[in-house]
Amino acid sequence: MLITNIKILANVRESQHKLRGAELGELPVLENAFLKIEDGKISDYGPMDATPDRKGDLDASGRIVLPTWCDSHTHLVFASSRENEFIDKIKGLSYAEIAAKGGGILNSARKLRETSEDELFEKAQNRLEKLIQLGTGAIEIKSGYGLSLEGELKMLRVIKRLKNSSPVPIKATFLGAHTLPEEYKNQREAYIRLLIHEMLPILAKDGLADYIDVFCEQGFFTPEETLEICEAGKSFGLKAKIHANQLSISGGVQAGMSVGALSVDHLESIGEEEIEILGKENAPMATLLPSAAFFLRMAYPPARQLIQNRAAIALASDYNPGSSPSGNMNLLLSLACIQMKMLPEEAINAATLNGAYAMELENEVGSISRGKRANFILTRPVPSLAYLPYSFGENWIEKVFIDGK
Repeated sequence: MLITNIKILANVRESQHKLRGAELGELPVLENAFLKIEDGKISDYGPMDATPDRKGDLDASGRIVLPTWCDSHTHLVFASSRENEFIDKIKGLSYAEIAAKGGGILNSARKLRETSEDELFEKAQNRLEKLIQLGTGAIEIKSGYGLSLEGELKMLRVIKRLKNSSPVPIKATFLGAHTLPEEYKNQREAYIRLLIHEMLPILAKDGLADYIDVFCEQGFFTPEETLEICEAGKSFGLKAKIHANQLSISGGVQAGMSVGALSVDHLESIGEEEIEILGKENAPMATLLPSAAFFLRMAYPPARQLIQNRAAIALASDYNPGSSPSGNMNLLLSLACIQMKMLPEEAINAATLNGAYAMELENEVGSISRGKRANFILTRPVPSLAYLPYSFGENWIEKVFIDGK
């Protein structure tokens, strides 16, 4: 396939690395360009005057082509929505108060145990198809609503089925340490032993997870417990991706740095120490989830301070039924610009190439590069790149291509 007369071909890269500091705002583009796809991969691109074939299979006049979104933090597999808790939030109950009365994660866990594996798969597959139509071309999915041996394995088996059936690359994360299940409310150490000595060996044997995650937060898991669980995961070949500093300065960033985590995610509550840590070259990716802050009416992560301190930033949706019931990365682009004062170029880089790095998929997706998957978005006719986050209520996607189709 040959696409010609592309108004702007965005995030074109011959070579690449994690983007930090000022580099995050550098989005290489080609104007009046062509893009050639062969066998599902990007085989060539360049300015129109460099192609002998002036008439392609698709004329993209007035349109922008950019790589599909790389959503590195979701909870896509869940049994049902939680709009009743949405009403509780409107009435003023906090995240912690809803959890204390049996809502939140425990609510999703109860519903998941009552739902068959086939039904979970069908629901998750439907959600994933809708996200692909919204431009997501790579995704990470966590467990964490099972909170029992069979429940967690059920979720991870569903994610594996999605991996095997989906056209987009998927990474699976074991989040058994999402919260304490009701039956272990007063038996913290017993539940952690269950995670480490029963769940981990089975899921590792069956190849059900790529990563391990812990909700390191007051009222959930301590930094010491986080390290213990993540170190156990590392012994089974699972790198860490930590829920850190969502509700408080929890020590999650320090734990992530100590355990060599691939990313620390959320970061709504961080101070100068955490910002300094995340600016180090060997620090985890700082994955920001602005739609969760939006939905919970919380302070947004300090993106500008993190960028100025050379942290490597990714953007992800946190799609889940309780605190971010949307996987729409296009809205996320607008939230990043409007609420976190990221430039459009910074937000696009964070949601594409850096998002790919946060899932170790940088050699497959995240930029327009020769040899990568032909996963890209073709916009409708639009005036500029800045128009994409600016026009937050408009569907400006005309087509989404996955492996060139």
